[in-house]
Order: sequence, then C-alpha cells, then structure tokens
Amino acid sequence: MTGPASLIMGVGNDAAVLVASSHYRHRHYGPNHPLAIPRVSLTLDLIHAYNALTEHEFMEGRPATVAELCRFHAPDYVHALSRAEAFGHATDEDRYRHHFGNAENPWFPGVFYTPALATGSSILGAEVVLGGRRAFSPAGGMHHALPDRARGFCYFNDVVLAILRLKESGLRVLYLDLDAHHGDGVEQAFANDPNVFTLSLHMDTAYAYPFRGGTITDQGGPTGEAACLNVPLPTGTHDMEYRLVFDVVWPRVLAQFRPDVVVLQAGTDALFADPLGRLDLTTNEFLRVIGAVVRDAKRLLVVGGGGYHPLLLARCWTGVWGLLSGRSLPDEIPVEGVAALRAADWDRDEDEPYYHRYFTHRLDEPRERMVRSALLELLERLRAVHPVLHDL
Repeated sequence: MTGPASLIMGVGNDAAVLVASSHYRHRHYGPNHPLAIPRVSLTLDLIHAYNALTEHEFMEGRPATVAELCRFHAPDYVHALSRAEAFGHATDEDRYRHHFGNAENPWFPGVFYTPALATGSSILGAEVVLGGRRAFSPAGGMHHALPDRARGFCYFNDVVLAILRLKESGLRVLYLDLDAHHGDGVEQAFANDPNVFTLSLHMDTAYAYPFRGGTITDQGGPTGEAACLNVPLPTGTHDMEYRLVFDVVWPRVLAQFRPDVVVLQAGTDALFADPLGRLDLTTNEFLRVIGAVVRDAKRLLVVGGGGYHPLLLARCWTGVWGLLSGRSLPDEIPVEGVAALRAADWDRDEDEPYYHRYFTHRLDEPRERMVRSALLELLERLRAVHPVLHDL
C-alpha cells in the first residue's frame, strides 16, 4: 500500500505501529450483546479505504501466554476461562465465582482466546513503544477486568498487563482513560504503585456503570497518596465543557507526575450517539484531545476500549490512527470507506438528522454550547480535594 495517495499523506515516517488481527472479523459475545458489532474490523476497513496503512506499520497480534496472564490474573480464573472454552460452556461455579457465563460477560466460542489475543496485542504494543515507536492496539482497553473475575464486558485486563510490561523497563507510566466509564480495574491494580498515575475522565458513577468509585473523593490509593485523579462528568457533558476540564487537568498531571510513557485508553462511548454513553462529545473534540496527548507524550501506547456505535467508533479510531502515524487524513470518506460503513448495517439512529454524515465525513458538525455551572462546580470541588489542582 505505497501508492501516490499514501505518499501524499506522509506514510513511511515509521511513527507508529497498529497491532491487530483478522480474528476480529468474527462475531463474538453473542447476537444480543453490545459488543456484537464490527469494531476493529470496520476500523481497519476504513483505514485501508484511506490507503493509510503500510505493511511496515502493521503487526499481527498474538495471544498472551498463560504465564503472562497470571502476572495479574489469578491462575484459577485463567484456567476457568480456558476450561470453559474447551468444554463449550460456563459452569454455575464460573458464573458465581468468576462472573462470566452471564448476560454481562457471556460465554461464547473463543471466550479464552479472544481476550487473550487482545491482551497479547496490547503487550506487543508496549514492546513496540519500548522500541521507540508509538503503538495502537484497538482490541485492547479492557479496563474493568479484575484479577479473579470478568467485569463490564472485560475478561482479561490487557491495560494492566501492558503497563506491567512497560514497568519492567523501569518506566513511570501515566494512564489516561477517556472511556465514558470509570477505568476502575486499572486504578485498583496500581493504587499503591508510586510509578503509575491513573487519570480517568468518565461519566459520574452516581448514574453510570460501575456505579461505585471514581467519585470526587476517590482520588488516591489506600496509602493516602494521590495515585489517581478521577473526573466524574455530569450527564450531557459536551465539547466546550470537556475541553475546559481536559485543558485544566492534563497539563497539570503531566507536569507534576513527569511520566516516561503514556498509556491512553481511547474508548469512544463518550461520543454523542453512543447507545451506552450519556455524554455528548463530537469526534472532533475527542480527536483534539488525542492530538494533544500525541504532542505531549514522550512515548505513547494507545489501546481501544468501549464504543458501541460501530460507525462513530470506526470514524474516530481511523482519526486516532491518523494522528499516531503522522497523517493528515481528508475529512471526506473515500468510496471504499462508504461501502464498508454501509455494510455494517447499523440503523439504530437512522432517523436522526446527523445519520447521513456518518457515511460522508470523518468529523461531525460542530455542537458548541455554553459551559454549564455544573462543570465549573466540578472543577472547584476537584481543586479542593486534589493537590495537583490546588493552583487553579
């Protein structure tokens, strides 16, 4: 893929690697699950439509080994998932003890292999970063999984294991979570680690999953140190409000923690039409934030995460790849990309006035609004409780 169009867009600068697999063309989770939609495959199709991926920039993912998984996950849990895949079902004990085989975290063919592949791909991404390039592992970002149980559609916590891989080289890691849902599994994993700081901008858990943690007062580990900064956003948070919050917290955390590497979870369920999100961001603002992180991070690993509207997600993650790889992608979607998006057969919001734009442009119409008092009050309350923000 090295034709004239790719040369115009700046391909060949070896800036980034995309780690993925054709395995994600298969449907997982079951027909009625929110993740039973094309995500990684549709993103790759749209990237290819832009002629924006060379062979040198692509790396085939690999499954994490049992030994790698057991660096964070309990061996009994790892073996339970492997056993469930082999036997073709989850037992009652699996459902009770490990919280899978239920509606939230269903059994499906590949219930061990598929999350292990996402995890191994994120570990590979960490190794790419250690080698001097940026990396994008779109199947990753499963930030809710706990050591001994599945949570929030997440079976293995690839983020934790990728961070552990980076820490093996003695790096200080700043984890930035943009998913609409609180990155609780990652925060808990590193609550006592002075070399990891977690920053999560998410829906307030008073009204959104996981319905605990991530509050105004949940700003440190059990030792009392400021190991994290949670920004619980009110419902309907839009571009101008998100911009205000991010532009306040990001540079202060970056300056105080001074990370060697940033791990960014880029779940797209904060976008305005996502069926499981209650925020109101446009793709434009989301990518503005990504661009700021790309600019500021010395080393950068990006993983996927939530996102339950396949058209919004593919458009957005294509833009993420463009920023990581140093390309300036046209806003207008190529003919091949239009065909790929229409083949996703998504009609949930087809009666909305913005629906047609999913198939013509990568970016959204501006949705600028006034900043509400709730956002100003949120920042004031954060300033009062978190030392990083005391200079506001």
